[in-house]
Amino acid sequence: MSQPAAEDIVRRATAAFNGGQREQARRLCEEGLSREPGEPMLNHLMAAVLFSQGEVSSARSHVETSLEKRPGNVAAQLLAGRIARVAKDFDGALAHLDRAIAIAPQREAFLEKARTLDQAGMRPQARAAWRAVLEAVPRSGEAAARLGRLAWEDGDYAAAAILLERATASEAPAQVWFDLGLVGQDLRDYHGAATAYRKAIELKPDYAEAALNLGIVLQELGDLESAMRAYAQAYRLRPQMFGSIAMALTSAPHGRLWLDEAELRRSLSG
Repeated sequence: MSQPAAEDIVRRATAAFNGGQREQARRLCEEGLSREPGEPMLNHLMAAVLFSQGEVSSARSHVETSLEKRPGNVAAQLLAGRIARVAKDFDGALAHLDRAIAIAPQREAFLEKARTLDQAGMRPQARAAWRAVLEAVPRSGEAAARLGRLAWEDGDYAAAAILLERATASEAPAQVWFDLGLVGQDLRDYHGAATAYRKAIELKPDYAEAALNLGIVLQELGDLESAMRAYAQAYRLRPQMFGSIAMALTSAPHGRLWLDEAELRRSLSG
């Protein structure tokens, strides 16, 4: 009985991978590679499987083997860029992404390049890259969110608010709502900040920082009872925040002086 060709194994492994059967896809790739260790399609797919399972070093080895045979494969260059970024080899990641863009400029490659520049801390280049993404894809919540965060870090709160409100106009993760809350605090829009922090907690119930900041803005609004509930939530999630909570309670205009630390801890513990 003849053995299956590499193309057949790739087809079956791809179907298994897309169907969430990663171990089956891995076994099929290993079967094919045991006979054809340099086969580019199998190495590319094996790299994708290993990367999805968190085996970054092995994934990188396989995708590089694939690219040795097929350097013009845009999908493999993009995957190699992602793997290198996760490995924090930002120069290597950018080299792969620039090759992918040179071969066939695609939206995903530009998006991945913006992420890489951002993670590498190359702020001016990252900002320019995110702006290019937002111009090309005006509905990109990720680009709006990252530009909003960068604007907030630069102290441009008005621009940050516009960008982050744009990012949260559609589905957005808890971190983006948290950033919008930070901007609201800095603009003294405490009602808006409270709404943003509540949304962040709704999306991520263990978000201790959002609970702490919610307490702070509610205290600024004079709602000390609700603020105490938020502080209690933050304390339950992360007892190490006790010092920050105590400081907030005693320093804000609508605060309360606690002379007995044990009493405050009991109050926060409910």
